[in-house]
Amino acid sequence: MDRERLYRTDGIILHRTDFGEADRLLTVFTPKLGRLRLLAKGARKPTSRKSGHVEPFTYVHMLVARGRNLDIVSQVETLETFRLLREDLERASQAYYLAELINSFIGEGDENSPLFDLALATLARLCEARDPTLALRFFELRLLGLVGYQPQLHFCVECRAQLEPVTNYFHPPAGGVLCPRHGEAVRGAEPLALPTFKVLRYMQTHPWDEVAGLRLKPETQFDLEAVLQRYIVYHLERRLKSVDFIHRLRREARVVESR
Repeated sequence: MDRERLYRTDGIILHRTDFGEADRLLTVFTPKLGRLRLLAKGARKPTSRKSGHVEPFTYVHMLVARGRNLDIVSQVETLETFRLLREDLERASQAYYLAELINSFIGEGDENSPLFDLALATLARLCEARDPTLALRFFELRLLGLVGYQPQLHFCVECRAQLEPVTNYFHPPAGGVLCPRHGEAVRGAEPLALPTFKVLRYMQTHPWDEVAGLRLKPETQFDLEAVLQRYIVYHLERRLKSVDFIHRLRREARVVESR
């Protein structure tokens, strides 16, 4: 095979689907080549050397051959399995949401090395963190910045005055937060609870090692999620399917706890 038709890349398996009789179609996020759709021939066969290496959320190193319609995975080696993401349903649902976010914000071939590094680190955090939900909120906020939608949390998006630690207003169409004087007059701008406002600003300006030490009240956790979801839905113009699954798991867990 012509060596010019081959290339190597690391990648995170975001998604896989059955293809043909024995193949798998993979969505892979790479550090230098962006999001790729690759064909793993024969990966569904029990004897295939690829079968155990193309599980969702696996961090891999691949040798890929360029194809006419789809590039083909010639060799694949697992670098990290993140096994807990397949054994714990709640953490698995969070990982699926991470993958769906990347799929939604990153086009095929769009390079975003910082986002790749963030995604890889977040998969590890979803396995290891005391509060994986906080790790997911951190990922959402940092992803928004890396794809060009960073919400303005420090200056009023209308008058540019520095925002004070009071009840301000969050307005996705404006790109962030409005001060009380301007937010009260804007239809659709919702009051932003002060604890949520403070956590958002802290997450936007501090590294994960410091954010991981936060201890949030349940109401702040739920409000933080709602604010970021509202902002994400505005930019994507749709709600992600994995969000509904996460909420269903929570409802079922509450039912079990109440028995």
